[in-house]
Amino acid sequence: MFSARPLVPYTLIAFVGIFIAACSTQEEPAHKMISDIESAVTAASADASTYIPDQWVDVQKKLGALKASYDKKDYQAVVSGAPPVMSEAQSLESMAIARKNAVAKSLSDSWTALSNTLPGHANAIEERIEFLGKPVNRTLAGGVDLDAARSGFTEAVALWSKAKAAFSVGNMNEAVTTAKTVNSKLDGLAASLKLNFSEPAAVQDTTPVG
Repeated sequence: MFSARPLVPYTLIAFVGIFIAACSTQEEPAHKMISDIESAVTAASADASTYIPDQWVDVQKKLGALKASYDKKDYQAVVSGAPPVMSEAQSLESMAIARKNAVAKSLSDSWTALSNTLPGHANAIEERIEFLGKPVNRTLAGGVDLDAARSGFTEAVALWSKAKAAFSVGNMNEAVTTAKTVNSKLDGLAASLKLNFSEPAAVQDTTPVG
């Protein structure tokens, strides 16, 4: 009677052969999946890295993990893990564009509001400085540093010119950021000049009573 033991090595060899063949058939799909994900990430990178950096980095990490599995020849892990990563990579561009549009609208709204109010506030401050600078209004000007106010006003005007220049070339982020700085400076000047923007600048002392 023949022993069954000699068949074991052949069975193992056959199994290894099948495993190698299976890995070989999955290598090409795994490679293509990684390549497709890389293409999607690259296409979205410019906006995604700026407007949705957290999501962009997360997809990059997951892509890196897939590449590590591929380098280890664990193609099955790539084939099974790639679809959800691909879905996230493909959504990066639309998410980034949506966020970009939202930021652009917010900046536009902010600029509109600031550009509608700052010139009027600046005029009111200029009138207040002139009003308090007259000898007849010396009493009202008590405690007000007019020289500092004039200097601060000049700085604010220069910054406003810078904001408008940035707006004229489409640099909305700089335009709004600078305009907000101007707004803060004008508010500070108004307080130092005892000026309430809702009241006529040169008519009365608007120092709070009490």
